[in-house]
Amino acid sequence: MKKQSKGILLAAGGASLWGISGAAAQYLFSTTNISNTWLVALRLLAAGVLLTLWSAIKFPGESRQLVANKTNRRLLFLFAILGMANSQLSYFLAIKYSNAPTATVIQYLQPVFIILWLALAKHQWPRRIDCFSIAIALLGTFFLATGGRLDQLSLTPVALFWGIWCAAAAALYTLLPRPLLQRFDALIVCGLAMLISGLLLSPALVIIPAPRLNLLDWLLVAYIVIGGTMFSYTLFLQSIRYISPAATGILSAFEPLVATILAVGLLGTQLTWAAVSGSLLILFTTILQAVPFRQVARLLHLTRLK
Repeated sequence: MKKQSKGILLAAGGASLWGISGAAAQYLFSTTNISNTWLVALRLLAAGVLLTLWSAIKFPGESRQLVANKTNRRLLFLFAILGMANSQLSYFLAIKYSNAPTATVIQYLQPVFIILWLALAKHQWPRRIDCFSIAIALLGTFFLATGGRLDQLSLTPVALFWGIWCAAAAALYTLLPRPLLQRFDALIVCGLAMLISGLLLSPALVIIPAPRLNLLDWLLVAYIVIGGTMFSYTLFLQSIRYISPAATGILSAFEPLVATILAVGLLGTQLTWAAVSGSLLILFTTILQAVPFRQVARLLHLTRLK
């Protein structure tokens, strides 16, 4: 198999596993008494232990090197709280108060928050393509939130709040670990961040009563921890070795696609034309940010010269 084909399969596979995880969470929230905090605590703690052990075997000594530095520890702690735990809790809350397709799509507003933050940090106006992306994302959010009508809301204010919070948390998840990822493998950084956030949330596993789950429910919980966290992350991370980050960004659209197919086909979730249109506009924003337009324009210019 060619490297590019392998990379595409890995990226699409990882994003698809994330999408299945969202649909599984929607099913659990709608059919059981499982707590959002309890589920996130279990997911982060279990996945954190497994990923940290894996990274310790694969990169012996590097985890100790990371935590030995005070600045690294501070960044890792901020990433674990404001990035990892924040994004996980808000994502599952968005699913709980809306549905998996809507929550998954709204989190793709994160490029808007990243664009605005970088513009403020660098004290310069966003690029024209960035302004265009923001406008499209806001239009998509309008369709999702109102159903295309100004006199009503198709999403409850609580669902919209957690969806937008989830997108902001996803932006922090992307921005905070950048200094660490320049020096350490992503497997180490994310594994330790999951472990730290899981340990901080672990009291919820004792304080909150354990949910009443049947065998299928426990299998879904196990999938969310292993398939929807460990394997999905690993596959997506491996894809970067074979294809460009821009291509992986575009292929991440498989996450909301799979979540939508499962939610509509198996869980009976109904989507209006406005919800579909809004979702496509928001996903188009991700594509606009992933495509290297300057390189494309340069190639087109060189082709014309020939």
